[in-house]
Amino acid sequence: MKSNSSLNPPYFQLTLFADFDTCSSSCVCSSIVSANMVIILAVFLQKSLHQPMYIFISCLCVNSLYGSAGFFPRFLQDIVSDSHLVSRPLCFIQMYVIYTYASCELTILTILAYDRFIAICQPLHYHSKMTFKWVQVIVLIAVLYPVFTVGFGLYFTVKLPLCGNKLNRMFCSNWLVVQLSCVDTTPNNIAGQFATVTGIFIPMFFVLYTYLRILLVCSRRSSEFRGKALQTCLPHIVSFMTYSISLFCELSLTRFEADQLNPSIAVILSLAYLIIPPLNNPIMYGLGLP
Repeated sequence: MKSNSSLNPPYFQLTLFADFDTCSSSCVCSSIVSANMVIILAVFLQKSLHQPMYIFISCLCVNSLYGSAGFFPRFLQDIVSDSHLVSRPLCFIQMYVIYTYASCELTILTILAYDRFIAICQPLHYHSKMTFKWVQVIVLIAVLYPVFTVGFGLYFTVKLPLCGNKLNRMFCSNWLVVQLSCVDTTPNNIAGQFATVTGIFIPMFFVLYTYLRILLVCSRRSSEFRGKALQTCLPHIVSFMTYSISLFCELSLTRFEADQLNPSIAVILSLAYLIIPPLNNPIMYGLGLP
């Protein structure tokens, strides 16, 4: 019979590491923090930017800082370390932070799409619908929904008895921990599928639906109207596509054995959604700030 320590190892070992330059990695982290802080401060200090769209953009930047806080401190520590060991509690905390960041990114992009939909398709009703109180409500929903769904999914993982401690990744991943289980993981699979459908696919379909409606409205309007609509939607389209592709890379890597891929490719796929969107969002939306 296995001991309790072998069924519940106190540490996980992260094994997917390449040669990273500490200075470059620190510069990337600093760039993410400074770029997102500039947007947040600009919106906070300029009263002319106290509008729904800019509030949502600020939420997107705050979320980028939150996700970076869950990844970079540990990542920078592991670069200069040889063991790459992370305690069980810290591993689950990192999982929770990174997954809530990933889910919040989509929910905030969803309410940004809703905001653009109302502004373009129902402009006369925009100010009556997008009131400050309603903005507060949908931001709260966009944050609380991932908080509870991710927590629900990870609850089943925390309770699993594990027969190993090696994770072939640069940060803690729920699916890899589930694969270490000594028992049946059907509840985890169901919870994971529920979280994926409700937290990823439903928001994505809603965003696509809003842009289909916007395209239909633009097709019946003047070229000048279409140009203005494209100008106001372009930052969101780029951010949404960038994040969707980055997230698809992560989901693809999760379902394949990372040790069967070229280490450099596996590293790029695993880091894409943690680095590219937090750098891309301030650039896309910062260029549009008056």
